[in-house]
Amino acid sequence: MRSTGGQYASSVRGLVSTLLGAADVRRIAEELDVRPTKKWGQNFVIDPNTVRRIVRVADVAPNDVVLEVGPGIGSLTLALLETGAHVVAVEIDPRLAERLPRTVAEFAPEFADRLDVVCADAMEVVELPAEPTSVVANLPYNVAVPVVLHLLVTFPSIQRILVMVQREVADRLCAEPGSRTYGVPSVKARWFGDVRYAGDVGRTVFWPAPNVDSGLVSITRGTEPAGANRSEVFAIVDAAFGQRRKQLRSALSGHFLGQVDSVLAAAGVDPSARGEQLDVQDFISIARAAASA
Repeated sequence: MRSTGGQYASSVRGLVSTLLGAADVRRIAEELDVRPTKKWGQNFVIDPNTVRRIVRVADVAPNDVVLEVGPGIGSLTLALLETGAHVVAVEIDPRLAERLPRTVAEFAPEFADRLDVVCADAMEVVELPAEPTSVVANLPYNVAVPVVLHLLVTFPSIQRILVMVQREVADRLCAEPGSRTYGVPSVKARWFGDVRYAGDVGRTVFWPAPNVDSGLVSITRGTEPAGANRSEVFAIVDAAFGQRRKQLRSALSGHFLGQVDSVLAAAGVDPSARGEQLDVQDFISIARAAASA
């Protein structure tokens, strides 16, 4: 029997859809003999209000192709499909990937033709059935940053990202220069565009409940900086933060092999500064100066 706890009116063609509640998630997991694992960072969302909120904040439109990484049991997938968007779900667990189309057929059969499921590791995906325009996902903390950066690099068609991540990861992605949490993820994410914190998510909306709170991070792609190579900028960022306490003159000396002073001078960057004091534009200036040296 279908749960009615998540039923609400859809704005799409006046349809009424059912989202997964806690009992539904546990039933499907038991059917598959799936126990959320730390290996894949699985924490399944069991609260319909949370997935509604995520979809609303993500501003998903009917003409979007949404890439969902790690759909799990399908809680967020159903809410995304209800907007009228096409969803490409990338799931690493074969059991969950095989079950997801049946879950959609059970709970929202009218949306089944707008779902593609790819059983793969998101870090290795380089081709999808449709070009994604946005990413909406609940990402495990241990792969959140690499997955976001990989997708932005691999799929230029992605214009918007909204991810739910561990609060510590969210703080790192959204941190400003000079703050305690500012680092490599903060700089690299801003290469691609505007990054902002989009809201808190408590622990009780997950099964199993994690030991930490989560947060929503929004990334809106901008125009890629001209006159600088992304790989070179990222290499400079890695070097600057690889020895966090060192001044740039020392931290970047190995990268520029004797030219560090002249490169920093040409970039207009203080050689006694540290990496955490620079914003992405400063690192871009250093890369441009090095290319012109």
